[in-house]
Amino acid sequence: MSSKIRIAVLGASGYTGADLVRLALTHPQVEIVALAANQKAGQHMADIWPHFAPYGQLPRLVKAADVPWDQVDAVFGCLPHGASAELLSVLQGPRIIDLSADFRLNDADIYAQWYGVTHPAPERLTDAIYGLSEYARDMLPTARLVACPGCYPTAALLALLPVAHAGLISPRNITINALSGVSGAGRSLREPNLYAEVAEAVAPYSIGRHRHMPEIEQELGYAFRTPIAVSFTPHLIPMNRGELETIVVELTDGVQAADLRALYDSRYADEPFVHLLPEGLAPATRMVRGSNHMVLNLFEDRIPGRAIIVSAIDNLVKGSSGQALQNMNLMFGLPETMGLEAAPLFP
Repeated sequence: MSSKIRIAVLGASGYTGADLVRLALTHPQVEIVALAANQKAGQHMADIWPHFAPYGQLPRLVKAADVPWDQVDAVFGCLPHGASAELLSVLQGPRIIDLSADFRLNDADIYAQWYGVTHPAPERLTDAIYGLSEYARDMLPTARLVACPGCYPTAALLALLPVAHAGLISPRNITINALSGVSGAGRSLREPNLYAEVAEAVAPYSIGRHRHMPEIEQELGYAFRTPIAVSFTPHLIPMNRGELETIVVELTDGVQAADLRALYDSRYADEPFVHLLPEGLAPATRMVRGSNHMVLNLFEDRIPGRAIIVSAIDNLVKGSSGQALQNMNLMFGLPETMGLEAAPLFP
């Protein structure tokens, strides 16, 4: 038996799957044994993604049904919602790291409400660990099924959970304005994603009804110990990757913005991937591009009793494939940063 973790990637022809392959190629304890993409079966990764041309050792793409599951220790599901749960829920051998939305919500009725379909495997929802790495660390070593958070919830929750748990902010009137690169919309040929549609323009979308809202509310509700509702508005911006969120919160009585900053400094001081910036420095997507890092900062609002939190991640790495590998490391007892040490790309 190989000493390396043998992985399969389902949905390797999409942006998330391809970025996971990119990261896994340099992970010293990972062996890629299967890559699946039903519509691209039989092709090489380089046929779809030319930047993989130097990596002839990558296995040829197969259909998911043809993956040699008895040779797989961990499977990464980079499939659309619905398809992911339908396939992964019946697997018995490999440990599952799902990057879709299928196992993030613990209520099948809420899933159906927001995703418009009946959940394919509601019986597995109670088995899933919500894989926000910095908060799931103690549960991951024994997890068989991990639901990786969405990119927007990752940036929002890492910014909000510390101060919510500590009672420094109110659960009322949390407003999140988020901006994301076009890769967050996937690789499908959709008119709104065409170059002429997105270039030189910024536009909000899914206003008041984005599918990441219930995920953010679920996890914040646990922190506040009460159901909450947030105002969340995503925007599409003309760049390939990157995500920035500006979050306005109300402080609880007697709390100052400096108290939030002190808490962040304490909570994230030893985290390898979450970084509080020097006072006054605004986070920017260029600070994290291509990396598994997140940067955040805290600013006092000119309106008394409020504060502004800003966070930035790479939506395809910390917001997706990088966090998935971080979770795998924790699941298998490896150093958390293994394979994820690359510094951000700049310029």
